[in-house]
Amino acid sequence: MRQAMRGAWLVLGAVLLVGASTQSAWARFQPQSCKNSFTEQQEITEGGKVAAEVFKQMPVLPDSSPVSQYVRQLGAKLVAVAPGYKWPYNFHVVASEEINAFALPGGAMFVNLGTIQAAETEAQLAGVMAHEISHVVMRHSTCNLTKQQTIGTWAGLGQMVAGIALGNGALGSMANQGIGMVTGLGFLRMSRDYEKQADLLGAGILYDAGYDPRGLPQFFETIQAKYGEGGAQIFSDHPNPGNRTQYVNAEIATFPPRPNPTVTSPEFTKIRALAAKEKTYNAKEVQTGGWRQTGKYALVAGGPAQVIPAAPAGRGQGGAVGVRLSQSALGLNDRMVAYQGAGFSVSYPSSWQKGEGQNGSVAFVPPNGSGQSGIAYGALIDSVRFKTAITDANTLAQATSAVAQQMSQQNGGMQQASQLVAVTVGGQPGNAVELRGRSPVADGGSALVERDWLVTVVRPDGSLSYMVFVAPEPDFAALKPVFSTMVQSFRVR
Repeated sequence: MRQAMRGAWLVLGAVLLVGASTQSAWARFQPQSCKNSFTEQQEITEGGKVAAEVFKQMPVLPDSSPVSQYVRQLGAKLVAVAPGYKWPYNFHVVASEEINAFALPGGAMFVNLGTIQAAETEAQLAGVMAHEISHVVMRHSTCNLTKQQTIGTWAGLGQMVAGIALGNGALGSMANQGIGMVTGLGFLRMSRDYEKQADLLGAGILYDAGYDPRGLPQFFETIQAKYGEGGAQIFSDHPNPGNRTQYVNAEIATFPPRPNPTVTSPEFTKIRALAAKEKTYNAKEVQTGGWRQTGKYALVAGGPAQVIPAAPAGRGQGGAVGVRLSQSALGLNDRMVAYQGAGFSVSYPSSWQKGEGQNGSVAFVPPNGSGQSGIAYGALIDSVRFKTAITDANTLAQATSAVAQQMSQQNGGMQQASQLVAVTVGGQPGNAVELRGRSPVADGGSALVERDWLVTVVRPDGSLSYMVFVAPEPDFAALKPVFSTMVQSFRVR
């Protein structure tokens, strides 16, 4: 089961900036809206789940890194003047040598070290980031998904278990559907028309943030001069619309004159020098995953640098990875410690590690109970909101069955293994059902069966909280008392 990604439905409301600078940005350039089957709420939730996959599959510097802190501060300046819906933007740095940056639906942005090293001024780096922010503002990624008619697949994957792989693993499903890091996030590859829109809006954001807006086309000019159209990854994901410099300069000519716009800063010079000293990886090195054992990269947003468990090489889709944990490693006799989550509380074994998603989901696993292939031992807690509120035992049963069905559909070979039964969850009525699939753990060279225990309870607002407890078949009975204790400690609020 994959580490926690965002699962709570975060409702922010469609808030517009009302400052004069933002109004002028839209007055200068009015992008056409594109057909989009996603709500803002879905976009935030599902984009966060893909962001969690980025942390699993790419060497992301921890937020404590000076380079990460600088990029986050630079991003804050830009989003302060970005128009439209107030997405929960967050900014991260990837230790990749490729010159590229990408923003996910909902506002998570990843900037490669190679991009920071290639930028010659702060305005150029800010220009790339403003360009990416513009894709988020205009919702280009989910418009692409709508065109590809993949909304049902993507949203279904997200609602299933917050995108965390169970049994065979959601990663395989994502690969099959062309979604996620396995396929290079193809829905982030923009058309030339979308690129032009992002250039024009990005130039306005750059100007409103006090930067020289010429930094945006200058960055692309610099990269093209050094590497040619096909020499940098950024041109694969961001094709040149043609005449970029000319149309951006024409847009800039509509801006009121501004004396002494920011071109660069001593802080940029310092951070660029630090970035040049950081270890970077090429695409093959990122894929092979040796960086996971360096202890320099974060497993989740806001997480510390740590050794990230890597899956052994040679796993095909649905194949087994990893070995069984010893009984002593499972924390069966640990004292339980309290955790306060987003709208819930729960207790978990003190030796277990927690991984928090960006929208309220959380996973708890014993040491070495998870890796690149997902969670083999532990628990996931998340929530989901259905179109109709859960109001009684019948609608609770329907909601529980829907989650179980999605788990089965999205994880090849997983099947429901018991009838739905009524249970008590922290004193409240709930439901439980068991499923079985293929574990990412092997014993004696053979893949083990995985048991998944899905437990649900209705929340005060009519949405559903659910817990998925996971272990290989031979170890499930030993862990069941721990799982049961967690269930009885669970409280919604």
